[in-house]
Amino acid sequence: AAAAVPPAVVHIKTTYQGKSSRGGGMDSMLEEFFGFGGGGRVQRQPQAASGSGVILTADGYIVTNNHVVDKADKIEVILSNRRKATARVIGKDPNTDLALIKVDVDNLPFVKMGNSDNVQVGEWVLAVGFPLDLQTTVTAGIVSAKARNIGILNRGNSMMTEEEYDEYRRTGQKPTRTNNSIESFIQTDAAINPGNSGGALVNAAGELVGINAAIASQSGRNEGYGFAIPVNLAKKILEDFKKFGSVKRGYIGVNFVALDADVAEELKIKENTGLYVSDVSPNGAAAAAGIKSGDIIKKVEGIAIYDSPDLQERIGRMSPGDKVALTVLKADGSTKNVNVTLKGESSVMAAKKDTEKATGVSLNKLGATFAPA
Repeated sequence: AAAAVPPAVVHIKTTYQGKSSRGGGMDSMLEEFFGFGGGGRVQRQPQAASGSGVILTADGYIVTNNHVVDKADKIEVILSNRRKATARVIGKDPNTDLALIKVDVDNLPFVKMGNSDNVQVGEWVLAVGFPLDLQTTVTAGIVSAKARNIGILNRGNSMMTEEEYDEYRRTGQKPTRTNNSIESFIQTDAAINPGNSGGALVNAAGELVGINAAIASQSGRNEGYGFAIPVNLAKKILEDFKKFGSVKRGYIGVNFVALDADVAEELKIKENTGLYVSDVSPNGAAAAAGIKSGDIIKKVEGIAIYDSPDLQERIGRMSPGDKVALTVLKADGSTKNVNVTLKGESSVMAAKKDTEKATGVSLNKLGATFAPA
């Protein structure tokens, strides 16, 4: 695996049009105290950055992270033979932190996709990429955990862009966003550092099982906690990029909270595993299937659910119109198997507008977002 994979992992270098600082004084104070997302400053792009990518096809399709190429003016790919090629973006998705880029080069080495569902905790894996601007680097470790949600994607999306900041100063209203991020990371102790983003996580057979995306660190360097996007989730996203240029996502239409002993005690219920449905979207997919507030989703496609990534990743692999089998524990104690036909984003937005029309309230206009207590 260490011999076969590195030729198909590329170094990505990006450049950005420099953005001047807003300077000190009142502007800086406004950024400090009113930056969207808990006091964060306005997001500015660096003038240059680098990461990694994985060649998926011989004709030049390359997967990487969205944060590696987002808003880049120029994307340069350095191949294993030191050849340089300019890449164009086919599609990108901040909700999964995935991007697909393309170089016009043929007969490239590529990595075979594996099956991330078959990855086991304790299994040996290799991380391949270009950490800290070094040349191709291979590190080894094991899979430490699966289906990890670390909250990094929504945190990154909470920063104001330049355009949003200008709008905020003009109107005084902060931007409101729906959290559609999907995090179900494979956690590994294979050394991953800045620059590894978008690189390959492969099993001992050299099959791609994850796209390295993040580290958990107090120092900004490897501390033994690296996170990769499962390749089974990436497959669907990348196919959508090729077909549509964007992601066609299916929605169930529920809000839920993952159960544990503390949550169960607060809700005064006996169950401490599964996803407790706190709210159901009117005219959404779940409502059409008979799911109601107070129900507990126990299984998806016959597999037990313990946390939100267990459901979100499965749904993230599906498209509008697909059916997903759920096992639901009803409020009366009965268990029911239901098939939910996922709806597209247009249906979700239409249901939202219907709700606003019925209640006379637009939550966006209130300048806040809400969740059930």
